[in-house]
Amino acid sequence: MPKALVTGGAGFLGSHLCERLLADGWEVVAYDSLLTGRRANLAAAEREPAFTFVEHDVTLELPDPGPLDWVLHFASPASPPDYLDHPIETLRVGALGTMRTLELARDRGAGFLLASTSEVYGDPSVHPQVETYWGNVNPVGPRSVYDESKRYAEALTMAYGRTYGMNAKVVRIFNTYGPRMRIDDGRAVPNFVAQSLSGRPMSVYGDGSQTRSLCYVDDLVEGFRRYLDVAEVGPMNLGNPEEVTILHLAELVAEMAEVPKQIEFLPALVDDPTVRCPDITLAGRWLGWRPSVSLRDGLRRTIEWARDAGWGNG
Repeated sequence: MPKALVTGGAGFLGSHLCERLLADGWEVVAYDSLLTGRRANLAAAEREPAFTFVEHDVTLELPDPGPLDWVLHFASPASPPDYLDHPIETLRVGALGTMRTLELARDRGAGFLLASTSEVYGDPSVHPQVETYWGNVNPVGPRSVYDESKRYAEALTMAYGRTYGMNAKVVRIFNTYGPRMRIDDGRAVPNFVAQSLSGRPMSVYGDGSQTRSLCYVDDLVEGFRRYLDVAEVGPMNLGNPEEVTILHLAELVAEMAEVPKQIEFLPALVDDPTVRCPDITLAGRWLGWRPSVSLRDGLRRTIEWARDAGWGNG
C-alpha cells in the first residue's frame, strides 16, 4: 500500500485528508505539534491499524517515519487569530518546517505536496485569481506572517523541484469550511455558526461587502486526492468559484440555522482582502475537478455537526 506522512495531521484539513487516504487503502503517519490541531480530530483515524500519530513540531529534527511515497505538508496555523497569536511559529513552520519536510521527501524519493493558500494573492487586483497572478501582499503588515511564510514555502518547494528533480507540487487553498473547524477559529463560517447557535449577533467586519468563495471540505479533499495522481506540479488553485459577500453569508447562516438574523457591524480588519475567488480552470483541466457540494448543503451539514458538538450551549 502507498504510504504518506501528513504534517498538521490533527488539524481541520489534515485530519480529513488522513481519513480519506486511509479509506483509499494508504498507510498514514501524521505529525502535529497540537499548537492549533486537536488529537480528537483523529479519533476515527486512530481506530485504523494503518495509522500512526506522532506529536511533533516539524520545525525540529524529524522522527524517522520509515519509507514514504508522499510527504503532504499541511502544518501551519491557518486562521487569522491563530497566526496573529503565533507569528513566529507561523514563520518558522513556513520556512524551517517546509525545508525539513522537503529534505525528508528528497531523502526518501517521495513526492511532496505543499498546502499553500489563496492568501499568497493578498488583496488582489486581478479577479478572479489565476495562478499566474503574483499577488498584492503587504510584506510588513500583521497578516504578512502567514502570507509571506506561504509565499516563501512555495518558492522553496519549486526550488527543490527544479534543483533536485523532485515531484514537488503546490496547491493554493481557498476558503474551506465544514465539520471539525474550531469554535474559536476566527474565520467567517465558524464565527457565524457559533454566534447564531448561541443567540449572539453575528460579527461582520466593515460593511460586509467583501467577498469569499467557500468550498466544503469533502470537495477540497477530493481535489487533493486527484492531484497526487497527475504529473502537473502547479501551483494550482483549489476552491469554489461561486463568490458570496460576507453579509450575505451571515444572513444565509441565520436562515439555515433557523434563528433570527442579528448582525453587529465592527471596524474593518487590517489588510482584509476585499475580494477572493479562484479561477479553477487548471483544476478542471488537470484533475477533472470542480466542487459538487452547494453552499446551502455544506452549511446545513456544518450547522448540524456544530449543534451535535455543543456549539449552541454557550
